Amino acid sequence: MVKRHTISAEEIAHQRALCEEIFERINASRAHPLAMVDTYGCQQNEADSEKIRGYLAEMGYGFTQNEFEADVIVVNTCAVREHAEMRVLGNVGALNHTKKAKPEQIIAVCGCMVQQEHMTEKIKKSYPIVDLVFGPHELWRFPELLLDVMTRHKRVFATEKNDGAVTEGIPLKRDGKVKAWLSIMYGCNNFCTYCIVPYVRGRERSRLPEDIVAEARQLVAEGYKDITLLGQNVNSYGKDLDSETDFADLIRMVNDIPGDFLIRFMTSHPKDATEKLFRTMAECEKCTHQLHLPVQAGSNRILKAMNRHYDREKYLTQVKLARQYMPDLVLTTDIIVGFPDETEEDFADTLSLCEQVRFDAMFTFIYSKRVGTPAASMLDPYTREEKQKHFDRLTEVANRISGEKHAAYIGTHQRVLIDGETGRNEYNLSARTNGGRLVHLKDDPKLIGQFRNVVITGGNTWALYGEIE
Repeated sequence: MVKRHTISAEEIAHQRALCEEIFERINASRAHPLAMVDTYGCQQNEADSEKIRGYLAEMGYGFTQNEFEADVIVVNTCAVREHAEMRVLGNVGALNHTKKAKPEQIIAVCGCMVQQEHMTEKIKKSYPIVDLVFGPHELWRFPELLLDVMTRHKRVFATEKNDGAVTEGIPLKRDGKVKAWLSIMYGCNNFCTYCIVPYVRGRERSRLPEDIVAEARQLVAEGYKDITLLGQNVNSYGKDLDSETDFADLIRMVNDIPGDFLIRFMTSHPKDATEKLFRTMAECEKCTHQLHLPVQAGSNRILKAMNRHYDREKYLTQVKLARQYMPDLVLTTDIIVGFPDETEEDFADTLSLCEQVRFDAMFTFIYSKRVGTPAASMLDPYTREEKQKHFDRLTEVANRISGEKHAAYIGTHQRVLIDGETGRNEYNLSARTNGGRLVHLKDDPKLIGQFRNVVITGGNTWALYGEIE
């Protein structure tokens, strides 16, 4: 087991003191300084950006989405797929215009993408407008790094390789007042052959249960109604702690907090999903009957090549068991198409699994080669065009099943949480069912943050439509 490393309270206090120093510096030189945080990738990246905004707020920055207005721009990146990286680099390159218009502007690029050595070198050589680069492990000392840029007037790169640490006490500035991300652990130990995450996020580190529960309790006190517990593999929670508390136990602890709110979580790895978890989900009234359980492929040969540590039969058994405990379970998944040497027969196995399970939604991706992963060196004789044909066939199946699933909701009565506005005149409000299904409504925006009973009047592949009863 990797030795657990914790950033001390004194170190975090020092970083927050540096926020005060930056506050004095920038407020002495300009009025109403603004920052922009641009986030790519997963929910954990969203949670990381909340910490970055928290630090920036303590430094005295307000926030804008206009890059020409911003004094500091932070781009928080993703490394899971090549497309995400190319989009990031394109958007960073476009900031040349803002830098020319505002030479004193500080541009920072952080997150998973820059934890890869070749991407850091690319930014260093090809993107001179970038002043600061730091990986996920260095986020906790963002004030120190930013002050270094401000005082030394030179580029700063902080992407040292390590297994990461656990930090508490970093200030947060969350988006919205209804839904909240709550990180319970960081990193991953699974080393799926296609995935770069363990290399950039480090090994699994769990927060202490008492710290998680305290944060959840504070969120409820602040009025948040939808709390999502985050981890690369939440089912592994607690394995690195000197504690008997596992993920199912943690759900019960959060469930015991007084208040009317929902508990969601992601992501679950099938190799660690247990009957205890499914039973706990069924017994805890605040835990939603929503499970994202990435299968990735329906072929045992491909699952073994992916190093997923389960087979098709085990996955189907888990699905059956989860639905026995929760007949109304909303089940979603991730699937990779075109993994190296995936044959027509392998793909047929994936299609048949999807037809058998009938997922409520499938998030489908064409395999993206990641430098440094074992899959990157595997024989891959199939063309992008061949993979695209498989992807299109899978998408058709996914959309058909999702549409059929949504059609079955019409005429039913659902309790939903109204969580935001759509920006449209018709069906101006968005809401979520217990199972996380999107429902569009038309009513008073004052209802945002409230639970309401609705009747479902229509639906399509992507959403439901309803009326408040």
